Amino acid sequence: MWEILRRSLVRGVQTGRAAAEPPPGVARVAVPPAAEAEILGEALREEARRLFGRSMRLRHVDAGSCNACEGELLALLGPFHDLQRFGLDVVASPRHADALLVTGPPARHLEEALRLTVEAAPRPRLVIAVGDCACDGGFCRESFAVRPGVAAVLPVDVRIPGCPPAPAEILRALLAGLGRAAVLDAARG
Repeated sequence: MWEILRRSLVRGVQTGRAAAEPPPGVARVAVPPAAEAEILGEALREEARRLFGRSMRLRHVDAGSCNACEGELLALLGPFHDLQRFGLDVVASPRHADALLVTGPPARHLEEALRLTVEAAPRPRLVIAVGDCACDGGFCRESFAVRPGVAAVLPVDVRIPGCPPAPAEILRALLAGLGRAAVLDAARG
């Protein structure tokens, strides 16, 4: 153990050094500016506090997806975007959710489960279709085994197209969805 510690002290911190230059002819990958995520996140925080008086709770429902959209949703929870610092939490039960994020084309055998999940969520609630498959069936739309999008099973408030949609697009749509929630709340109240 002492030998490992001694080598680390002699070499210094490896992660603090600049990355190696790419080989000639290979361009660096453009990293999206973090400022966009910060601006959208702060706007989401303020809108959620205004509407709910607290943070916003999201419930993810997989209706038969390929997991590409789930990967982007996980990216929102990772350290780069860190959705929770803006007061948006993913909850384990639809009974605690303000919005449902539905991914995938609803498989026919999951239609009833999707309906029951939406009914379990308290009102007012948002139903958000994430990805092309949830919006219109995507590449599976002609299949006998799936419905052509979530709207064929239940009303959808917000659609986020993309295969898969980028995390920034999901943040923008959540912000638009909160504006829709205010309209729904005013209409019901």
